[in-house]
Amino acid sequence: MIVTLIGIMIVLLLLGFPMLMSMIVSPLAVTLIYFPNINATLLIQQLVAGVQPFVLLAVPMFIFAADIMCAGKTANRLLDFVEKFVGHIHGGMAITTATACTLFGAISGSTQATVVAIGKPMRQKLLKMGYDDSDAMALIINASDIALLIPPSIGMIMYAVVTGASVGELFIAGIGPGLVLLVCFSIYSYIFARKNNIPRTPKASIKEKMRATKKALLPLGFPVIIIGGIYSGIFSPTEAAAASVLYAVILEVVVYKAIKIKELYNIALSTGLVTAAVFILVGGGQAFSWLISYAKIPQMMTSVLLGGSPSPLRILLTVTIFYFVGCMFVDPIVVIIILTPIFYPLAMAAGIDPIHLGILITLQSAIGSATPPFGCDIFTACAVFEKPYLEVIRKTPPYIFILVVISIIMIFFPGIALFFRDLVFS
Repeated sequence: MIVTLIGIMIVLLLLGFPMLMSMIVSPLAVTLIYFPNINATLLIQQLVAGVQPFVLLAVPMFIFAADIMCAGKTANRLLDFVEKFVGHIHGGMAITTATACTLFGAISGSTQATVVAIGKPMRQKLLKMGYDDSDAMALIINASDIALLIPPSIGMIMYAVVTGASVGELFIAGIGPGLVLLVCFSIYSYIFARKNNIPRTPKASIKEKMRATKKALLPLGFPVIIIGGIYSGIFSPTEAAAASVLYAVILEVVVYKAIKIKELYNIALSTGLVTAAVFILVGGGQAFSWLISYAKIPQMMTSVLLGGSPSPLRILLTVTIFYFVGCMFVDPIVVIIILTPIFYPLAMAAGIDPIHLGILITLQSAIGSATPPFGCDIFTACAVFEKPYLEVIRKTPPYIFILVVISIIMIFFPGIALFFRDLVFS
């Protein structure tokens, strides 16, 4: 039955059908073949149930806020702000790119939106500084991984929907690993620039730094609203998403006047199309999850892969490998929806902290998004930069190595993922 389920999915994908068709048709076919006594309308009910959780309302609103800011001036102001402070040191432009991805991730929660918003202007600046194009693109798509860890994170929201974990705790916990990634990428950028004699920009004056800071104050209000609002209890995560949309509209339409009111319609239409695709995947994932639970596939897989009573370390290593490999081939949202119901019950039985598990899963989803052969950020970069696939991925191995090492460290030192959670929610 497992072979049939996976085989149908692979065949449909090879025939060119979209992922949503594979997610819906494969469980339906398996139900009709192996469980003819089950009323097929149960799957339809699961499709609807999959998009009912209230927390999912945050997804389209965070996407909408990110789309508004991509069309406006927010990204450029953040870039200028970071560049004025770190651009003069070795690897300053690369560090600016990684830091800007982190800051924009605190606004958008999407790796692909970060590739578009930060990648377009920063790639040109990196090329002017003497970076090879493949080096520049590798940095951009891997630094965009941080966006999935820094709140608000769409990946964390999907994990919370599947498991019932606290979105607020996940958001706060993601800050630590996100900052660790930023520091590691910055150190690598510094060493790389010194080794390759990459030139530096002139040091900005105090006046220039103050001017850039003044321009960036309002864009920096986004993480304050999201993180501060949730931490203080003013907002729930969903309300924080709504507040971020309102703030984005006020900023780009009223304050900066970068977007006209009538342009919001087309931006909202684009957001609606993306949201529809995401929600169909979520609904299909719920039907898929219900079927594999009904068929006791998780129990069969865990007994084969992990044995009778696996240790927490063995479970975390297995989870890391499965999510990392899965996201190399399929969209992270799909992987989270399909694999989490399999591993989550076993992890809870072994006493693993659900927030630690969620951060590890989110990190693997981020890494897989930028890893060949089919990481979604790679194809986003190919489309945005109009470059061939092989040129985009050529210089990614050093960054992937850094990310894998950090994953291993987080398995053995869960405090990295839980420090801010324990500090805020203790």
